[in-house]
Amino acid sequence: MHVFAVVNQKGGVGKTTTSVNLAASLAAMHRRVLLIDLDAQGNATMGVGVDKHTLERSIYDVFIDDLPARSVITETSVAGLSLIGANSDLTGLELTLSERSDRETRLREALTVLQHEFDVVLVDCPPALNLLTLNALVAATGLLIPMQCEYYALEGLTALLETQSRIKEHLNPKLEIIGILRTMVDMRNSLTKDVTAQLHEYFGDQVFRTMIPRNVRLAEAPSHGLPALLYDAQSVGAKTYLALAGELIGRLSQAKPASEPGDANVSREERSMTSHNLMNEG
Repeated sequence: MHVFAVVNQKGGVGKTTTSVNLAASLAAMHRRVLLIDLDAQGNATMGVGVDKHTLERSIYDVFIDDLPARSVITETSVAGLSLIGANSDLTGLELTLSERSDRETRLREALTVLQHEFDVVLVDCPPALNLLTLNALVAATGLLIPMQCEYYALEGLTALLETQSRIKEHLNPKLEIIGILRTMVDMRNSLTKDVTAQLHEYFGDQVFRTMIPRNVRLAEAPSHGLPALLYDAQSVGAKTYLALAGELIGRLSQAKPASEPGDANVSREERSMTSHNLMNEG
């Protein structure tokens, strides 16, 4: 089972759009996919047609009440795509969770029992380095980083990579970058071309070939509670996320098979010290 955190500390870069549409595209390619919403706004939950306001059980119950992850899974309108949803309950989670000794490993522990039930888990992270994001990074086998081709996006990417390096060293030795995804792309923009050139120079093959363009259908689909693939399969947005899914599957076929999420062989003292430092710096 591959666990990918869709993460960027900068907001508005297309994390949720990518999480929802990549999940649907992977499911369309006959992968067993679990989408986990870690954002209190619940946009990924709504984006696959599940009403966050009537959600009986959510990721909150896994973190706080120790409910098994399997018991909070909701099926979606997309065949092959399951969801662990989120809503505003997550807003107050941080303070409660911070008092637990296992605060940064809750998600990893919860996913262990699902090891043979899914091929890919996508975790839609909030736009901040908080305990929820830290849980995703500790649980993940890879990072998928959406970013716009803007100057400040490169600064945010540098900070994120520094965080990834520290977490890999102290909390999760398996944490790699599966890919950097350019979103909301307009190749007529000279800055887009400049940033793309810099990304290829410094990150090489880690940059996905697939680029996600600005697309009206992608923007409209969430208001209908549908991934673009179900809203308008012929749209450019739907087709590019299918292309991304194909590229991701190709990368996974060349990589070592992922086993358990994260790595359990880290001392509790080291985990606690590192998570404390990361949270303070974030």
